[in-house]
Amino acid sequence: MEDLKGKICLVTGATSGMGEAAAHALAQRNATVILVARDMGRAWKTIGRIKSQTGNSSIEAMIYDLSSQAEIRELVTDFKSKYQRLDVLVNNAGAWFNKRQLSADGIEMTFALNHLGPYLLTNLLLDSLKTAAPSRIVNVSSYGHAKIKGMNFDDLQFQKNYGNGMRAYRQSKLANILFTYELARRLSGTGVTVNAANPGLVATNFGMNNVPWLKGWMRNIWKDIFGMFALSPDSGAQTAILLASAAGVEKVTGKYFTKEMPEKSSPGSYDEAAASRLWEISVRMTGLKLD
Repeated sequence: MEDLKGKICLVTGATSGMGEAAAHALAQRNATVILVARDMGRAWKTIGRIKSQTGNSSIEAMIYDLSSQAEIRELVTDFKSKYQRLDVLVNNAGAWFNKRQLSADGIEMTFALNHLGPYLLTNLLLDSLKTAAPSRIVNVSSYGHAKIKGMNFDDLQFQKNYGNGMRAYRQSKLANILFTYELARRLSGTGVTVNAANPGLVATNFGMNNVPWLKGWMRNIWKDIFGMFALSPDSGAQTAILLASAAGVEKVTGKYFTKEMPEKSSPGSYDEAAASRLWEISVRMTGLKLD
């Protein structure tokens, strides 16, 4: 197990499931770990668990909603006021919404949270990552990206035919990989690596936001049943943990990993023209300057 003492790691969506598992693993390796979450109560409980289980006291939470671009900018300002560098960024936060809804910025929520959120956060933290180089970015994607051929540039926000939101979710996961590959090209020679992780089918709270009536013992029973054929959060997080910490992949960049091994992502994910177009659209939608 690598010793990450002195390393600063930021993990989004870190109060449960794979995010918590990744944060726990990094804390176990003696890193300073910042959990990004929306709920202070859940964040404090998670911090308490991680501290008691690892003996690492260098764990803190920053409470921000990553579907809001204003809050992402506040998060970055908060982070930079406390830390001069960032060694590891794990973009894990994401969700599926079975009914179309808009973010605080008026953007379809799946695209806002799953793609624009990590896109904006990562770009705003690039100077901190470059300062810490060699440093790493890990984008958590999904095997679901391969269920669609390419980005629906004619209707990125699914204003037509949203359905149950699964196409929007799959598109956002393809966007994660296109972003990963494009960013890797742009960061060539900087010492900052970026890779995408496919955790597989994992038994977490993912999707539970769509069934608010499923609570208490019913939710536990559902998770137990689902867990019979899905990976545990700890198992699902292993690929992201590898990419965030293992010495053997320190110089690997622009790759897609499944079960801790690099593999080919979908043919559409290698479309450089689509990646460049998505990047430029993302620049406009987040108000970043295109370099």
